[in-house]
Amino acid sequence: MNLELIYEPWPWYIAGPLIAVTMLSLYLFGERFGISSNLRTICSISGAGRFSEFFRFNWKAQIWNLIFVLGAVLGGYISHHYLTSDFSVELNPKTVQSLKDLGIANPGQSYVPVELFGNQSIESLHNILYLLVGGLLIGFGTRYAGGCTSGHAISGLSNLQLPSLIAVIGFFIGGLLMTHIVLPLIF
Repeated sequence: MNLELIYEPWPWYIAGPLIAVTMLSLYLFGERFGISSNLRTICSISGAGRFSEFFRFNWKAQIWNLIFVLGAVLGGYISHHYLTSDFSVELNPKTVQSLKDLGIANPGQSYVPVELFGNQSIESLHNILYLLVGGLLIGFGTRYAGGCTSGHAISGLSNLQLPSLIAVIGFFIGGLLMTHIVLPLIF
């Protein structure tokens, strides 16, 4: 058996149809897929229904989705620790230079820059405030948009939902604005 094949990412013609089969199965069984909806389920399990009507629902019907998230986390852990041979990423030379200009010392050395996601990112009050405000904005945006980016882009679009199409367009516009206007002002 060629072990090198284990470390290669799945090609689009395998991963794409698997996503399509998964979405079709969920549609046929009348289930909705979305990772962000699990936060509501976890809050409901934790007793938040005593304080808010929003959290009063039959959370036991969503156990399958919690198991899916657990599988995604476990799969990510196994993939990272046992199936990844090299953490470097091939980047366009212009991207490497742009990242260096932003203060990233070794762009492409790993999937995420240590300067942004290392332990030092929580060592200053400034960075902790960025994380808290960013997390609150993401949480509010996810709730306001009725789901997260993957939920709208994969589930919503595959179900031909107009609100998901509008949300995905908004996500792309927001991402472009953040990348080209806001982030350069912050860094």
